Amino acid sequence: MLVLCFDPLTEAMPGPAIRAWHLSLELAGAGHQVVLAGTAGATRTSPLPGLDVRAVTGGADLDELAGCCDAIFAPTSVVRRHPVVVACGRPLCIDMYIPTHLENLEPQAGEAGGADHVAAVEHQVSVIDDDLGGGDFFLCASERQRDFWLGSLAAVGRVNPDTYAGDPSLRSLIDVVPFGLDPAPTPSPEEGREVLRATFPAIGAADPVLVWGGGVYNWFDPLSLIEAVDRLRTDRPALRLVFLGMRNPNPGIPEMSMAVATRELAGRLGLTGRHVFFNEGWVPYDRRGGYLAGADVAVSTHQSHIETRFSFRTRVLDYLWAGLPMVLTGGDTLSDGIAEAGLGVAVPAGDPGAIAAAIAALLDAPPERAAVQAYGERYAWGSVAGPLLQWAARPVAAADRERARRRPLSGPPSEPVVATGREEPGATGREEPGATGREGSGATRRGGRVEAAARGLARRVPAPVRRRLAASVPGRLAPSVRRRLAGATRWWPRAAGPPGD
Repeated sequence: MLVLCFDPLTEAMPGPAIRAWHLSLELAGAGHQVVLAGTAGATRTSPLPGLDVRAVTGGADLDELAGCCDAIFAPTSVVRRHPVVVACGRPLCIDMYIPTHLENLEPQAGEAGGADHVAAVEHQVSVIDDDLGGGDFFLCASERQRDFWLGSLAAVGRVNPDTYAGDPSLRSLIDVVPFGLDPAPTPSPEEGREVLRATFPAIGAADPVLVWGGGVYNWFDPLSLIEAVDRLRTDRPALRLVFLGMRNPNPGIPEMSMAVATRELAGRLGLTGRHVFFNEGWVPYDRRGGYLAGADVAVSTHQSHIETRFSFRTRVLDYLWAGLPMVLTGGDTLSDGIAEAGLGVAVPAGDPGAIAAAIAALLDAPPERAAVQAYGERYAWGSVAGPLLQWAARPVAAADRERARRRPLSGPPSEPVVATGREEPGATGREEPGATGREGSGATRRGGRVEAAARGLARRVPAPVRRRLAASVPGRLAPSVRRRLAGATRWWPRAAGPPGD
């Protein structure tokens, strides 16, 4: 089994790398020979004889691995990044647990709804469409996500008589593998407090500590949390809030504007270094337990956003693992379940007063850590990995593979994916020079506008009509315009088969 990972498999790992790591361990533990290949670096050492962890650069390395494996498990965007996963003909399972096109509805830079923002989101959607067309089996993180992705699969024609005939539930097309819980034990609260004090000496041994356990991205709302801390500091002068990771370890993920705004607000309110503390790097994966165990309450607040409804937050699994009571913005699967179990408080989005009240309540009367950890046991990796292990035991091509892969791809192979927290460095989602109408000569600009119009038309017009339109386009126009209309642009060779996040 070849498992691909596009994030660093190193000492410091973001969520997608953690997921790839633990699912590879489960596969190896079930008796599979697993190669975990990291395209953004891999320095971790395998604890199991059946797991080989290696760094690959793509190209010939990946061609060789794909050619000699029996099946492939990969994250979204794999079809666009590495066409060989389709061309090699091996059964392909794609992990759809992060709907990044929803994350990208919050602009990473520039104006919301501006040309660059629209292009970035359209690019993400086209990458996902290629994955939906190219995969044989799909995973997601919750039943709510599964409903969402079933709608997406239906929209690209994957819910059809072929896929229905063998399994009317369509579980053989897409199933649920939540993010899991680390099997390693957590340090004691006393040990954790020493870890926190070693990193942040201003935190006292008895100070109440809030912890923000992941990155600061634009779809989150740390600003309301900081305002809540500002309200609480008069009555609770020893209250501390620690942000554990301000910079994602993936070098392709830029610092987002929300991280900048978070530091600015904390500084403006006079909280930085006294009540609010920032770890400017990323806590090493194998040491994060100390930082979490030393806290009293964990927090994760976000905006009222469609991304929230379909999210499955990695950090919340870490909070369960450490046994921490939680203040969470409500609306997603995990936060609603934790609030119903009485292990945390779900607060409305953008309400500093509600956040302050929830923090005070949990500091004064926290649930037992053992109860929080017991609730989390349902997410143990060995329990949640079942659908992937079942597929890996008998990996097969999808019933509609031949028809699905005849669909023209949405973009060219190896086209970079816009950086969102999970994608490749330097990606912008823009087309080649001249396609935006802002570069080159006047003729190039006009051609770019026509090509953009053709691209939009190609999404909406049936293929036979597109081909007739392409045949009627004057020869003096750019060949790429005619190709876009025909649905046969610079995409991949026909032999590679057609179709990310």
